[in-house]
Amino acid sequence: MNAAAESRSPTSRGHRNAPLTPEGRLRLCLRIDAGRPIAHVAAEAGISRRCLAKWYARWRAHGENGLLDHSSRPATSPARTPEVIADLVEALRRQTKHEPARLTADLQRLHGVTLAPATIHRILVRRGLNRLRDLDPPTGEQLRAVIRYEHDRVGDLVHVDVKKLGRIPTGGGWRMHGVGTESARASKRTGPGTGKVGYTYLHSALDDHSRLAYAEALDDEKALTAVAFWHRAVAFFAAHGITPIRRCLTDNGACYRSATWADALAATGTKHKRTRPYTPRTNGKVERYNGTLSREWAYVRDYTTERERRVALAEFVNYYNHERPHTALGGRPPISRTAGSDYRIVFDQPPEPLADIPQQLTFEDFV
Repeated sequence: MNAAAESRSPTSRGHRNAPLTPEGRLRLCLRIDAGRPIAHVAAEAGISRRCLAKWYARWRAHGENGLLDHSSRPATSPARTPEVIADLVEALRRQTKHEPARLTADLQRLHGVTLAPATIHRILVRRGLNRLRDLDPPTGEQLRAVIRYEHDRVGDLVHVDVKKLGRIPTGGGWRMHGVGTESARASKRTGPGTGKVGYTYLHSALDDHSRLAYAEALDDEKALTAVAFWHRAVAFFAAHGITPIRRCLTDNGACYRSATWADALAATGTKHKRTRPYTPRTNGKVERYNGTLSREWAYVRDYTTERERRVALAEFVNYYNHERPHTALGGRPPISRTAGSDYRIVFDQPPEPLADIPQQLTFEDFV
């Protein structure tokens, strides 16, 4: 078979108006090869002699591959937008994330180039930039295909993160009373100090293999607070047979870059890994867990006080670990991948940050 024919890529399906499939073309070619006149075979098939002669010649030259449909794209496209202009479109798309209509204005204003929005759209499709969800928001780089991974053993990797939530004022916030209502404004005025309600910092730790999770709602994300949380999390995981913790993955928050945090990980024999800046998807398991907490705990119902929501956190974490089906685990809860302990956490008032962290702690030291 001709090598040139092999290098051409046939389309995955036939042209819309094609009267014959590749199998039908082959049958006609076999009739001709058996000695029948091309004109007679073409008339019986309802196609022109010229069309059948073309297929027969391709079959003789390239075999059955020659009977497949190929692209109808012309060999040359003189009116196609020059690549240098297409490069400008790509650069602006990555930089601004604008849609084709705004890119038309950007090109005219910045480079004196006039292109129709439809032309810009075709360029974006050609270069795989037509969907914003395929672009990394901070950098404009194309996102790679999602690479899913899971460590083979519990304790091989624990994901740690902090999520900031608006604190609930006494009497409930705007989610309960409505945005801009007098009740919502009055609830803010009941806050401590200056009247600013402030934030709650949700510290979470999640084992990569089992998805067993530990979480606390604390008052800040300072290094000492994060370290105290880490030691309580280590004791919690140990109570479920997850020990030692070999690696810990965090983002680049200030508390995780501190010497205090480094000393805490050294005390538990844990190697620290950090995500690439502005790449939260690297720590995707705990980010996904944060989303679950938001939907199924933090905002699932109206809370009248912040304390009420914090107490409800323990209930949800226990439900998540012991009962809630997890799709990545075949519908089983995370506890199914641990040593089988039925130990459950009880939060009443979250502990205060510790000024001095001892080298070895147990979970009971904090509850």
